[in-house]
Amino acid sequence: MKSRVRAIDEGRNPDAGYDNLNFWNFPRGLGLKVKVGSYSLGAHQGLQFSLCEQMIQWPTGFTKIPQSVCSESCRPGFRKVAQEGKAVCCFDCSPCADSEISNETDMGQCVKCPETHYANSEKNQCLQKSVSFLSYKEPLGMALTITALCFSVLTAVVLVVFVKHRDTPIVKANNQALSYILLLTLFFCFLSSLLFIGQPNTITCILQQTTFGILFTVALSTVLAKAITVVIAFRATVPARMVRWLMVSRAPNFIIPICTLIQLVICVIWLVTSPPFTDQDTHVEHGHIIIVCNMGSTVAFHTVLGYLCSLALGSYTMAFLSRNLPDTFNEAKFLSFSMQVFFCVWITFLPVYYSTKGKVMVAMEVFSILASSIALLGLIFAPKCYIILLRPEKNSFLGIRHKKHSRRNIHLNLVKDENLSVRVN
Repeated sequence: MKSRVRAIDEGRNPDAGYDNLNFWNFPRGLGLKVKVGSYSLGAHQGLQFSLCEQMIQWPTGFTKIPQSVCSESCRPGFRKVAQEGKAVCCFDCSPCADSEISNETDMGQCVKCPETHYANSEKNQCLQKSVSFLSYKEPLGMALTITALCFSVLTAVVLVVFVKHRDTPIVKANNQALSYILLLTLFFCFLSSLLFIGQPNTITCILQQTTFGILFTVALSTVLAKAITVVIAFRATVPARMVRWLMVSRAPNFIIPICTLIQLVICVIWLVTSPPFTDQDTHVEHGHIIIVCNMGSTVAFHTVLGYLCSLALGSYTMAFLSRNLPDTFNEAKFLSFSMQVFFCVWITFLPVYYSTKGKVMVAMEVFSILASSIALLGLIFAPKCYIILLRPEKNSFLGIRHKKHSRRNIHLNLVKDENLSVRVN
């Protein structure tokens, strides 16, 4: 209508006015033209349009004013999409994509929300995202926290039991000092999982991975030292003087500082080259900004984890070699089984860890730390605690001597147990 009025305006009559007429039909073909409105284009007033809807008489089948376009207007939250091959006034209304909005009618394009905001359900307003992380207050964080605290207390109780019964053969066997070191390390392993829970910051992000790597290195190198102790005590092929020197000098104990030093060097290189830092994930959960720790260098993280697996493999190999030796207080079978569980946990960890995002990824690492620590605590120390607390008659040299063995096994058990209990400790 505007274009037609302007054409007339540019012609002969610049101040022309026009009437809007409606034909009223009467019976027998009679009709009457009735003025229902007008429009005009004055030089000073612009376009003037008026219409009285009450005076309009519609033909049968019409109940409202016809639309001048072939499509309804697109309300906020939608954008116009032209229909191919049709007039410009013909279009479809397409909803805005995620994180995009349109807050006006008939918008041609949607507007993307900032990274810190998200689109509401109507897609007509950007809302501020809330900050989220694995918190102590939510059920998942609370469950992991309670589990870590309970097992750390349980580890402390086992350590007290071992110290109280330190003069018994089962505590002295397989190097008493190594058992204490392993229990203390497991105690801190359980507590270290708490570093992953709560709002991350630069310090906690650095401590998470380095503490995890160093503590588990101490634990696995202790298991390796215990396995080597069993092999030296029961299956030594070197002269007796060499065995005596290895026992008295506590040579297996040097495995712990050497292995830990190697892991410490790896962690220092990691922190110098590409240390972990806090990061924000704005896409994994709608309406939330997930604060997580970015490990920095994935190569360094896999190096730390690979070194732990190599220690576990060495411990399993040594324990496997001594699994069939005389079984009087010989924990080689339990050591090998605990290393198998450790492998299963961390081999399963990697694919699950990289297939998850946000808080679930953090919870997965905490679960793996707790599961592997529980395996070491339960499989190595639970059988010993059973004998100490429930079967004390087996926790003596007298009970050992009355066990049914062949003469050769009796001789091996007495000699080797005395080597472990007297010379190692």
